[in-house]
Amino acid sequence: MNSSQGQPPGTLATLTVGKHDRDLAGLTYVYPVLSRRAGGVSVGINLNPNNACNWHCAYCQVPDLVRGKAPEIDLARLESELRGFLADLIHGSWMERHVPEGARVIRDIAFSGNGEATSAEVFPEAVALVLRLRDEFGLSPQAVPVRLITNGSLLAQARVQEGVRRLGEAGGEVWFKVDGGSVEAIERINGVRLEPAAVARNLTRCAELCPTWVQTCMLRWDGALPSDADIDAWLAVLEAAGTERLRGVLLYGVARPSMQPEAPRIATLAAEELEAIAERARKKGLTVRVSP
Repeated sequence: MNSSQGQPPGTLATLTVGKHDRDLAGLTYVYPVLSRRAGGVSVGINLNPNNACNWHCAYCQVPDLVRGKAPEIDLARLESELRGFLADLIHGSWMERHVPEGARVIRDIAFSGNGEATSAEVFPEAVALVLRLRDEFGLSPQAVPVRLITNGSLLAQARVQEGVRRLGEAGGEVWFKVDGGSVEAIERINGVRLEPAAVARNLTRCAELCPTWVQTCMLRWDGALPSDADIDAWLAVLEAAGTERLRGVLLYGVARPSMQPEAPRIATLAAEELEAIAERARKKGLTVRVSP
């Protein structure tokens, strides 16, 4: 049981963009986030309550992160939690109790959480369930899209493609992580050894199934800015995937403290440094949204 489960109404702290604890609502699979990029409340779906991921990103804020995949998912519990939480958000007083005035709007329902959501064996079934409840509560796809935030590493699997296809058919979108464009940069930042061509292939697959944004975290490593070569290699991956297939790039910095051993090696970029990188991407014809 999560530490906050069973707490009396009104004791949950006010949401902030810097606090993304997965147990804030006292639930296993559902958690609220005040999203700086979405601009309001994001209803998170955490299919990795075991803190397991097949990557190890240096900037990850998940404590006690381990290598692995999602555990067996209790779909009935997920449905019960999400239905109850949406009811309190829409018909109850949850927003007034816990969300700052001016941000009291549901912006999306997002598969994110403490690891790679697509590693769950029932990922496509979970997508179908969330879409059904979104519709049941009268939330339009335009106002409240269902998003998948993913490292994209499992897009070659048929079940993952099925889940992403369902998202695309229901007006959803994918935020696909691409933080580096060389084998060395990917291994340094994401903790996995991948060929950039494999990343580009999976990004192409994803964009063909569902509207897709590239999500990129740029940071200082041991005090150094990303080099021109690093940025060129990153852009080359996006070009190999087909920039015309992409909705654009969500470029952001390190907003919350890393909980990984690499934390002392990373630091945030200044807003103007991120903008300079964004401008290089815009020259490739990409739409870029910057969140320092």
